[in-house]
Amino acid sequence: MKIGIFDPYLDSLSGGEKYMLSIASCLSSQHDVFVFWDKEKESEIRQAAEKKLGVDLFSVKFYKNIFNRNISLVTRFLESKKFDAIIYLSDGSIPFVGTKLFVHFQFPIEWVNEKSIKTKIKLLFIKKIFCNSYFTKNFIDKKFNVKSEVLYPSVEINSVKNIKKENIILHVGRFDVDSRGTNYKKQDVMINLFKKMIDKGLKGWEFKLAISVKRKDEDKFKKLEEMLSGYPIKLMKNIPNKNLWECYSGAKIYWHATGYEENLRECPEKAEHFGISTVEAMGSGCVPVVFSAGGQKEIIEDNENGYLCNNIEDFIFKTEALIEDEKLLKKMSMSSMKRAALFSKDKFCNGLKDIIFK
Repeated sequence: MKIGIFDPYLDSLSGGEKYMLSIASCLSSQHDVFVFWDKEKESEIRQAAEKKLGVDLFSVKFYKNIFNRNISLVTRFLESKKFDAIIYLSDGSIPFVGTKLFVHFQFPIEWVNEKSIKTKIKLLFIKKIFCNSYFTKNFIDKKFNVKSEVLYPSVEINSVKNIKKENIILHVGRFDVDSRGTNYKKQDVMINLFKKMIDKGLKGWEFKLAISVKRKDEDKFKKLEEMLSGYPIKLMKNIPNKNLWECYSGAKIYWHATGYEENLRECPEKAEHFGISTVEAMGSGCVPVVFSAGGQKEIIEDNENGYLCNNIEDFIFKTEALIEDEKLLKKMSMSSMKRAALFSKDKFCNGLKDIIFK
């Protein structure tokens, strides 16, 4: 089969892009797979996918971006007929194509007008809809009155065995500040939280943040750097995938606070939609202490292989419990690794094939 894949956010190369490129990688072993993107950026995307995301695109080809806004609807429709299927990551939009269309949703899209005639007609031409979590599925199904499927992301664990765990709390995520100045991944909140713990007397622990930063956000990122003075906190910007796994392997605790202090009833997309980095951390033996929202609640079994927190006091109390009880920390670390194994590449690829070919 000839299969085309489109992700409108491909230049950001974060968790959603790892998901879509993993689809390309899985299918390319038996099919002709093409990624729709600007051909002149092919080399850049390939190198970044391997270096930053650890995804091998060796057998994946690139094809001119037929979903570019400058491409006419007629041209797009005719070009799409050259493919047996197209897998499309939706940002709320649904395209008209001349072949089987599989639409993937990574997050709730409450701003879309599902009652419009145009949207209803487009939905009729979709072969299947699939989501990255039941959190996303619940919103998509209700929004469009459909029954989507869930395909959890592929999370390969590449922990470095010869690295000794140290007294490190780790966070991994992209840097994303909206027009209001709100930090989507809440790195600023976690930095202040750790500083509060240090001020209360915590000694011998370090907080490391591995953050993906776009060039356009460099100036805003400097404000985050200014928060660190005098504290054992280290910001690591745009580090290679190899170094990221060294960080996972050396840390004991993992923090994630996306969704904190957000109105998730009105804006559910501001919660963590799944949490690939959380699973990666768990697979490396880090015990997750995360904000209880979105897909995180599907990953972590509270009090078994991590902690779900409702407020700052929860974060502090549960982190301190792990720091003060080495036996508990080791027990939950082992449980975290077992839990992470459920989100394997093989399960992802097999589930994907069931969606596309059944």
